[in-house]
This record gives sequence, C-alpha cells and structure tokens, in this order.
Amino acid sequence: MGLIQQFENKTLFLNTAPIIYYIEENQQYIEQLDNLFNANNNKLFLFKTSIVSLIEVLIHPLRQNNITLANQYQSILCNSKTLEIIDIDINIALKTAELRARYGIKTPDAIQIATAISSGTNYFITNDLELKKLNEEIQVITLNELT
Repeated sequence: MGLIQQFENKTLFLNTAPIIYYIEENQQYIEQLDNLFNANNNKLFLFKTSIVSLIEVLIHPLRQNNITLANQYQSILCNSKTLEIIDIDINIALKTAELRARYGIKTPDAIQIATAISSGTNYFITNDLELKKLNEEIQVITLNELT
C-alpha cells in the first residue's frame, strides 16, 4: 500500500490493461488492483483515461459477442464518479505525433501518454514495460511496482 499512499491527492492515468485486468479479475494482479481501485473509490486520488481505453476494452467482448461484458465495461468507464474519460483534441494529436516520432512507440500508446500529459496527470499506470522509457515525460508505473 506504500506506493498507493504516495498517490494521495494526485491524478493517475489508467492505460487499458489495468482496467481489463481489474474488471476481469486477473489473478496475477487482482490484489494490487483491488488496493488501487479501493483507494480511488475512497477518493484518495482521481483516475483518468482516454477514449482509446474505452475503444480497446470493448473490442474483445464484442468479438466474442459478449454483450454483457461490453456493457459492464461501458458502464464502469462511462458512469464512474472517480474516473474521467478524456477526448482526443488537436493538442493531444500534436503531442501524440511528437511522442511517436521521438520514442518510436505505437500510435495507441502515444495517444494514451499524450492524453495523460495533456490532461495533467501525475502518474501513468500500465503493464507495458516498454513505456517506462517515457519516464522523462511522465512517471510511468507498472502493475508489479504497486506491490
């Protein structure tokens, strides 16, 4: 719980994987994510994510024709009082291009990081170790670091 307490009164950007792992109760990460989401529910800090996360979490359930899971994802992301979904605008698009050119990361990852930076979040929570190379842009925290 130590690192999570450092997040107090901060804003955390959730990349897509932590959202999926939490909702689908991935056993490898559920303890860390339960602690993180419980602290968020207690308003210790605010979560943000981008519209890209909503798109990405819906793909697999829709491919599997699992409308119940798709609706669950949509409800959680769109109706949470402690999670803000950020739309993409011109400033985010410009920052995305800059990050993609500078670091060679994939466009969805660049959009996520650009959105986090542009929306003023303090930390970027992900399970993608490759994104740690963007630590000079924003503090990237992987799920294993939450233990």
